[in-house]
Amino acid sequence: MAVREIDAALVAELVREQFPRWGDLPVRAVARQGWDNRTFRLGGELAVRLPSGEGYVAAVAKEDRWLPVLAGRLPLPVPEPVGAGRPGAGYPFPWSVRRWLPGEPLDAAEGVDPAGVARDLGGFLTALRAAPAAGGPAAGRHCWFRGCHPSVYGDQVGRALDVLGDAVDAAACRAVWAAALTSAWAAAPVWFHGDVAPGNLLTVGGRLAAVIDFGTCGVGDPACDLVIAWTWLGPAERRVFRAAAGLDDDAWRRARGWALWKALATMAGLSGPDPAGHQAAVLRRVLADPVIG
Repeated sequence: MAVREIDAALVAELVREQFPRWGDLPVRAVARQGWDNRTFRLGGELAVRLPSGEGYVAAVAKEDRWLPVLAGRLPLPVPEPVGAGRPGAGYPFPWSVRRWLPGEPLDAAEGVDPAGVARDLGGFLTALRAAPAAGGPAAGRHCWFRGCHPSVYGDQVGRALDVLGDAVDAAACRAVWAAALTSAWAAAPVWFHGDVAPGNLLTVGGRLAAVIDFGTCGVGDPACDLVIAWTWLGPAERRVFRAAAGLDDDAWRRARGWALWKALATMAGLSGPDPAGHQAAVLRRVLADPVIG
């Protein structure tokens, strides 16, 4: 389905039509945009979030439904929906108005305390897992299978290794992948965020201040939320994160499998671009450091 260009003019028109009490507030795009959604500031206290395509529509409704339930149980702020928008003005999808959360994304912030971030993030994820999960969205296609068993991407790992050939240590990769498949989440399903990436972690004064973008959240195996151990944290901070986030060695082996899959799939051109070669560095860290024991 074709989507009208998502710009400030569209957002202003939608707001005037559906939320006239905010119709005079200025609209401006945020500097850093995600792939799944476009975000705009609405005045000084609000933000507007619009899916960029039909495949991302379910995430907005999921956030609007569950973020208010989770917010009061978490130690850090998360987006607070304050208005549910309807299709209009040539834009065909539902959209959302939330409270604006101040802060700089982790990967753009200066003066960050990595150990503090690791500790606070681990505590946040521990609290998220403890939130009541009854009736929550079971892991599946809506969250790109985050929260499922990593074997869901087994075929893609195999194809990636075939494509990459001698460019990677295939034997080491297969050993990590095999270890990831030897266990499964045996407890009751719990909440997971699904995209614990630096761009979704806001900092103020060098410390973690908020967690955003719950579009891939759900209820299932939380191992997928540990991948940041290899994508952003250094060796010492990985240990801090491990201690704060909890979970047993089996969960960390599955998490390592998730990180391996993403690195291989991206490097092989099967899962989005990586122009800076970031995932090759992630793969090196995955192979070198299991973060267990």
